[in-house]
Amino acid sequence: MYAVIETGSKQYRVAPGDTIEVEYLDTEAGQTVTLDRILFLANDGKFTVGRPTVNKASIVADVIKHIRGPKKVAFKMRRRKGYHRTVGHRQELTVLKIKEINA
Repeated sequence: MYAVIETGSKQYRVAPGDTIEVEYLDTEAGQTVTLDRILFLANDGKFTVGRPTVNKASIVADVIKHIRGPKKVAFKMRRRKGYHRTVGHRQELTVLKIKEINA
């Protein structure tokens, strides 16, 4: 059994027991979160495609921890002008462990 979910404007393929990194969710570490934007559900050869989401389906996940992603570096430069600028960014992420898929 697996599902395709949407969170943080990104899509993830998940199954029970998987660990994923998603955009930051405002939930304390150790708490349980319910994700209800299920786009696709596969269960023993039966497929359910949402329009746009699957009704009465949800995923229960545990919030493991909050981390920061790898640093992305943007470098700006204007040639012959002496202008250089380096900007870095680290995205806030939440690590989730999928407990169960409720269909």
